[in-house]
Amino acid sequence: MTSEHADDARELQEPQASRIALTWNGEPGRQEELTHGMLLDQAVRAAAALSRLGVRAGDRVAVHLPLVPESVIATLACGRLDAIRTTLPVSLTVPELVARTQESSARVLITADAAFWDGAVRPVKALLDHALARGAASGGVRDRKVLVVNRCSRPVSWKPGRDQWWHEALGMPTVPC
Repeated sequence: MTSEHADDARELQEPQASRIALTWNGEPGRQEELTHGMLLDQAVRAAAALSRLGVRAGDRVAVHLPLVPESVIATLACGRLDAIRTTLPVSLTVPELVARTQESSARVLITADAAFWDGAVRPVKALLDHALARGAASGGVRDRKVLVVNRCSRPVSWKPGRDQWWHEALGMPTVPC
C-alpha cells in the first residue's frame, strides 16, 4: 500500500469510518447504507478481486450494473488500480451491448443477475450473456471474466470458468433481496 493510500485509510479509520457515506434506496422498499469504512473495505476487496483476474493500470473494466452500491464500489476499485471503468448501461439492447463490449476490449465485466425497475424484475446478465456470445461468434474478445452481483436472487445462466459471483470474489456474504 502506498503512503497516500495508508493516509487515506488512517483518515477513514477515525471518526469518518463510521459515518454513512452512501444510502441506496431500491425496489421494492429496499434500503442499504454503507459507512465510509464499509465502502473503503469493499473497494479494497473489489480491487484485489480485479487484480486476481488480471486487471492492471490502464486496463478497462466494463460495468453493466443498475444503480446499486456495487456500481460505486466498482468505480472506486478501478480507481485504486488505475484501471478504466467503462459503463454499459442496463438499458442497452443486445446489439448495442455487442458493439460496446467489443469497443471496450474489457476482459473483465461486472454485471448483475437481474434488477428491479418499473415494478418488475428484469434480466441483466442474460442480456450480457447473449451479447458476449454474439461478440465471440463474430471474432470479438473470447477470454473474458464476468463478475455477477447477486441483486435479485433469481436463477441465472452460468458459464463455468468465466462467471464468478461478486460476493465470493470479494470474500463477503451474499446480500439478501
